[in-house]
Amino acid sequence: MLANRDFLKLLRDRARLIGEIVFPVIFIGALGGSLQANLGSSLGFNFVAFTFTGVFAMTIWQTTAMGIVSLIEDRENDFSQEIFVSPISRYSIIFGKILGETLVASPIAIVIVLFAFVLGIQFTLAQILSLVLVGLAVAFFGGAFGILLLGNLRNQRTANQLFPFVILPQYFLAGIFNPIAVLPWYLEILSRISPLRYAVDLVRGVFYGGSTDPAPAVLAPPEVNLAIMAAAFVVMMVVGTALFVRAERYR
Repeated sequence: MLANRDFLKLLRDRARLIGEIVFPVIFIGALGGSLQANLGSSLGFNFVAFTFTGVFAMTIWQTTAMGIVSLIEDRENDFSQEIFVSPISRYSIIFGKILGETLVASPIAIVIVLFAFVLGIQFTLAQILSLVLVGLAVAFFGGAFGILLLGNLRNQRTANQLFPFVILPQYFLAGIFNPIAVLPWYLEILSRISPLRYAVDLVRGVFYGGSTDPAPAVLAPPEVNLAIMAAAFVVMMVVGTALFVRAERYR
């Protein structure tokens, strides 16, 4: 029911739906297309496809992570109090919120893939099915990260100020628009503690694993990234849910 509620809210908020779709399309078309046109022969790989994989992972991860901010809105409207008095597991409630934001990210991900077709990126059926599966993993990972951040936040204003500070640097540390196989040591440390890095590398590894194109800057095998994400998901869910429930109890 929580997941259905979040999805219906998206369908009724047309401005948000359009915004969620337009920005990834601009990133892939404008940034990827311009760099491919100007640097194509020297890159050694299709930069549009490279940007697509990064933006695909970033959009799903960020949509679910930022969508969890609705828990703060529910708290301010006292809706969360009505939820938490119900005799069900707190983890079920949090999982329902993450599932709802995963549903919200689904139509956006579909549009991104369709736009990639328009730009001439070739997909096999195996690649499409793989993107569906890793997209779900990335969405749940982003939701868990959102829960961890929101555990001790008191209001929506603070959350809206914190998210850009935490998420925007990861655009570059995760290699969404730029290969990060070689980084200065201090950026390498920051990159390795950036959750988005593993989501992007998972999508990129799966995508290029089913392609004859060269795999630019795939940092680790998909199974390694998936194992790291699974371990981090468990930790973030347990800690984030405990912090959020504690904040609700003593609010």
